[in-house]
Amino acid sequence: MLRNGLEPWHLLIVAIVVIVLFGSKKLPDTARALGRSMRILKSEAQAMKDDPAVPEPVRQTPPPTTAPVEPPAAAG
Repeated sequence: MLRNGLEPWHLLIVAIVVIVLFGSKKLPDTARALGRSMRILKSEAQAMKDDPAVPEPVRQTPPPTTAPVEPPAAAG
């Protein structure tokens, strides 16, 4: 498959661990809650993009750098 990527048996192990941790009875409820949360997050992110009341961040330019001023050479 992919170099240094997930292979099918990796996904199988992850699925078994999830089933053992949550139990087969709570798994559908957990998946449903996760899906609901993802939909809410997506809609809120879209609302933030579409909201004209939120101003775009203002880029501030840094102050210009000045060379150090040297004292005048002493005449003499």
